[in-house]
Amino acid sequence: MQTLCAVLFLLMYLVALMSNLLVFTVLTLDPQLQAPMYFFLKNLSLLDVSLVSVPIPKFILNSLTHNNSISIPGCAFQLLFMTCFSASETFILTAMSYDRYVAICCPLHYEAIMSGQACVLMAGASWALGGLLGTSYTAGIFPGPFCGSCVIPEFFCNIPSLLKISCSDTFLAVYSSLGIAVCLVLSCFVCIVFSYVHILSAVLRIPSRKGQSKAFSTCLPHLFVLTLFMIGAFMVYLRKPADSPPVIDRLPSVIYTVLPPILNPVIYTLRNSDMKQGLRRLLPALPAHWVPFL
Repeated sequence: MQTLCAVLFLLMYLVALMSNLLVFTVLTLDPQLQAPMYFFLKNLSLLDVSLVSVPIPKFILNSLTHNNSISIPGCAFQLLFMTCFSASETFILTAMSYDRYVAICCPLHYEAIMSGQACVLMAGASWALGGLLGTSYTAGIFPGPFCGSCVIPEFFCNIPSLLKISCSDTFLAVYSSLGIAVCLVLSCFVCIVFSYVHILSAVLRIPSRKGQSKAFSTCLPHLFVLTLFMIGAFMVYLRKPADSPPVIDRLPSVIYTVLPPILNPVIYTLRNSDMKQGLRRLLPALPAHWVPFL
């Protein structure tokens, strides 16, 4: 079963890695795909590659060698990068929802509001805040010792499981960071709800059916990806860890870690005509009947 899981996760990892790198390459090389939406999508693809590359290769290696251990430094780096990349992705998804809000609700001011400098500032703040949260969690958990069972009932090191086996007296710093993170995530959630309530109101006022369809085609995929990622994150980080959870209880970790990086390129590519044209320009020798969705 471990070998079978390793092969399955290897296939999913390769799909996520290659598809996101393809999207990142297209958005980087194609001069026609330099709008703010594609700038944030490029950051999202880079974060997806980073996020899926932290726990999955280690899990595949452990499954193939039938060795389920991880060193304390390895666990610390896993916690640092998982928290950093997942928090940054939450902020980038929030910035993408704000971008769609401005594009649909304030189209005449779009270029002024979503200038290149503003986009770089939002993306930079997303990465910086993610790094700050990851560093604070890791610094709060790993100076102290671990006691009792050293079994982590997940396939990667996450905060609830480590807090359960930690004997550290620095919980105040960890819970303070957790409180700040919850406030930031709730703020992101409020911004997203605000954006999509106004987007829905604006779209329903569009007189033409074609205009409504185009607006929905750019917003609904983003909303689906965001919902999937948020639900997985809440189930992973806010659920009380069990000593020996059944396999089904580990499913949220898989959904949170693997599915968004696989689905993001598919959703944003299949539903976006500009991305399809960009892929055609990047792969001119590829016969059209090989990839009919392009």
